Amino acid sequence: MSLGPLMIDLRGTAIAADERQWLSSPLVGGVILFTRNFESLPQIRDLVADIHAIRQPPLLVTVDHEGGRVQRFREPFTRLPPLRTLGHLYDEDREKALKSAGAFGWLMAAELRAVGVDMSFTPCVDLDLGLSEIIGDRALHSSARIVAELARRFTAGAKRAGMAVTAKHFPTHAGARSDSHTELAVDRRDYDELADDLLPYRELIRGGLPAAMIAHVSFPAVDEKPASLSSWWINDRLRGALGFTGAVITDDVSMVGAAVVGPVEQRVRLALDAGCDLVLLCNSPEQVPGVLESLKGYVNPSAGLRLTRLHGTGSFDWESLHASAEWQKASAAVSALSKRPKLDLEG
Repeated sequence: MSLGPLMIDLRGTAIAADERQWLSSPLVGGVILFTRNFESLPQIRDLVADIHAIRQPPLLVTVDHEGGRVQRFREPFTRLPPLRTLGHLYDEDREKALKSAGAFGWLMAAELRAVGVDMSFTPCVDLDLGLSEIIGDRALHSSARIVAELARRFTAGAKRAGMAVTAKHFPTHAGARSDSHTELAVDRRDYDELADDLLPYRELIRGGLPAAMIAHVSFPAVDEKPASLSSWWINDRLRGALGFTGAVITDDVSMVGAAVVGPVEQRVRLALDAGCDLVLLCNSPEQVPGVLESLKGYVNPSAGLRLTRLHGTGSFDWESLHASAEWQKASAAVSALSKRPKLDLEG
């Protein structure tokens, strides 16, 4: 059984009977975990193992674990600072910032791999244009070149810990003032004006970027559809012009930014038809049965292969990891980021 095109979430700290049935469907490819799914270290380790045991190949287990405002698991996981702290450090000491970015990526990934999580949806490579509140300090920097440098080191650190990363939110959420979770998000720039926003993707793709998350942002100057539902953005630009060969993943299709095209079943199908490999459906358990029914017969072997490549590799024992010299060094580097004074990256 290959991995299917739908990723869903869970209601609580264990798998409910109906959820187990959904996860057994060949149309499901994985699970995204949230804070409500985390209670303790043993519990999250058992939950991830239970999810992995349902199928072969195992379902992907993912989480948003960027740092700052977007970190689903708390103590005893290291409290990660916002990614922007790396940009602040870069403005003072480039080499130290690059080393810290690698340590950040490794630490984030190593702790998640120690409980079996396959992948974190990070890093955010949207530029800090001072427009999007939902991005804010999740952005590494306002300079595309600096974002690319830091993101490359971050992804290398995560890869060394056995984790594939996901660059987001393609092509960018930086130029849309609205939050696509709750409003229609629009960026009215022409394609030529997006060159800087796309530069981090160009650089990461050259290095073998394994996955990219597509934004529910519309760019009416090139296509009225949100990027997540646009074959022009996914096939012509991302796969064609940029040469991306990894997995294409949507942001949550229950978000308002994707609702412009109709009911959720239609959104899922349009995203897949546009070239997405995996569609996230979160916080809407009542809609899962209908979506699965609407996808009956759907098969995409190429997408399944790309998703299988996202499984985590290697493993860490939590106690041994935290006793290691590498963890202590990385932890010190990341902790130092939180203690730095904030600088204005927009000046």
